[in-house]
This record gives sequence, structure tokens and C-alpha cells, in this order.
Amino acid sequence: MLILGAEDVHQVLDGAEKDVLEAVRQAYVLHDQGRSALPHSVFLRFPDDRRNRIIALPAYLGDDTPVAGVKWVSSFPGNVAAGLRRASAAIILNSMSTGMPEAFMEGSVISARRTAASAALAAATLAARTPDTGVSLVGCGVINFEVLRFLRAALPDLAEVTLFDLDQERARSFAERCAAHWPELRIGPAAMADEALAAHRLVSIATTAATPHLTTDACRPGTLVLHLSLRDLTEESVLAAVNVVDDADHVCREATSLHLAEQRTGGRDFIEAPIGAVLADPAAQRRSEDRITVFSPFGLGVLDLAVADLVRRRARTLSLGTRLPGFLPAPD
Repeated sequence: MLILGAEDVHQVLDGAEKDVLEAVRQAYVLHDQGRSALPHSVFLRFPDDRRNRIIALPAYLGDDTPVAGVKWVSSFPGNVAAGLRRASAAIILNSMSTGMPEAFMEGSVISARRTAASAALAAATLAARTPDTGVSLVGCGVINFEVLRFLRAALPDLAEVTLFDLDQERARSFAERCAAHWPELRIGPAAMADEALAAHRLVSIATTAATPHLTTDACRPGTLVLHLSLRDLTEESVLAAVNVVDDADHVCREATSLHLAEQRTGGRDFIEAPIGAVLADPAAQRRSEDRITVFSPFGLGVLDLAVADLVRRRARTLSLGTRLPGFLPAPD
């Protein structure tokens, strides 16, 4: 068994944004081609506690080097007030010849970066006619920090960032961290969510909201909203938008904004396209210049596997991690 901790994962992924973007892009395209197996994520919730959850994402991704495994990821929003990270995760990769587990690795870094990479791919592929030079980040947590990292890799013209968070101190700390990493960026706060939504035609929403609380009324025509936390936008805003998803069967579940829109309308006609098809043929889906486009990725397990496999292969090359002999029982 190869065990890779957070430091090992960081050593592989830090500075490898282009490689992660390509791994995620390839995973989306393979999934759209039917070269994956992707059961529904399993949500473990607790009696009298609807805020916290742990989710299992099993998946298989077929290619020249197929990979199978599972991510086990928790979300405990109360951790933030205690100075801990909201999300924690572990990923297991299995042998495709024996089925035996081969690698066990810290998964929260992989999870955050594959989410951010999917957002950046959508932003680059659903590009406006005039390149986006600014982005509004609603929610100043780990995910939007990673989104900014990958947007900078995918959108070279990005120069301005507007921030909004209900916790002003958190927004201030986030701004300081961004300025330390990317001093060339112009970073400013927004006093209200609508101010942030109106500031740029590229918006990333990553909050811990459990129920819809935002409309897109303040957004400019032609805005692309990266709706990463999935439960922020009202049903009316979803139904009025051009909707691109990662997988309709997955995203229309668990009381997401799109699930609520499906329940209201009785169908999914409001969904325009899956991102895999858009990536395979970018000319087939342009960003609307007069409507709001919303990208809502549920977060597919195949993305975790694609990035985890990248980490595993490079870790072997770099001799990273710990080999644990005797983890599995000896043969009979």
C-alpha cells in the first residue's frame, strides 16, 4: 500500500495547474463518451443534523490506463469557527487487475483543486467575446481560493478580483492571502452580494449555504456564474439562465438549486448541455451575450480519480509517500 499525506500531494500538485486542468478536461470528455462508471454519490447524514455530512464518491474512469476508486469526503461547516478546515477527505485507488487497494491518499487538496479546475475549464471554454479581466468571488473559503489559482492559469487576462463574504473578517484575511500570492492582482471588497454579482461578468459562488438565497438579478447580461456550491441560486434564477452541468442525473439530486427547479417544472428542459460535450466541441456552445449562463458541477468522482491517479504516478517517480508492507492479508 502506498500512503500519500497532504505534504506529498502538495509537492506533486503545487505549480501543476496546467496538468490538473488537462486531467480534469480529459475525465469530462471520457465521461461524456460513456467511458466511465459513476454510481450516485452516497450521502451519509445524521439524525437531527442536516448541516454536516460525509459523502462517498465511487467511480471508474476508462482510458489507456483505467483507474477505479472512491473518495470519502466530509463537510462539517462548524469546523471553520474552530479554526479547522470545513472539508476533509481520503481517496483509495484500486488495482484494475486484482481489485486490491493500492494507494491511500489525503483527498481534500485533490478535491478542492479538481473542483477549481472544473470551474476554470468552464470559464475558459464558455468564454465571452471580450476576454474576462475580472472575477467576483462570493464565499471566501478554500474552494474560491483554489478557483482563483486555476482561473489565473486558464485566463491570462484576469487582473481584478472582487470579494464578498458574510464574515467581513474572513473576507479581509482572504484578500491578504490573495495579495501575498498574486501581488499583481487588484483585489477589492464588496459590501453586499449584489455588488459582487454586478462587478464582473465572471462570478464564482462557493459558500456553505443549504438553501437558495441569491438571485442573478444584479448580474450583467452575458455573465457566467460558476455555481459551485449548488444551493445558492433561486429556482427562478436557474430557470431563467442558460444552464451547463457536469452530469444532469447527478446534479439534480440532494435539494440542489437545479433539483428544486426540476421538481418545479417536472423536467430538465432548462439544462442546455453537459460540460463534457462542450469541451469536446467548444464551438457548439457559446456563452450567451444577453442571458446569464450558469455552470453547476455536482462534482464527479471521475475527476477525483483523474487527479488522484496523476498524484500517484508522479509520487512514484519522485519516490514520495510511505510504503506499508503487510497492509493486506497474506495469500492463503
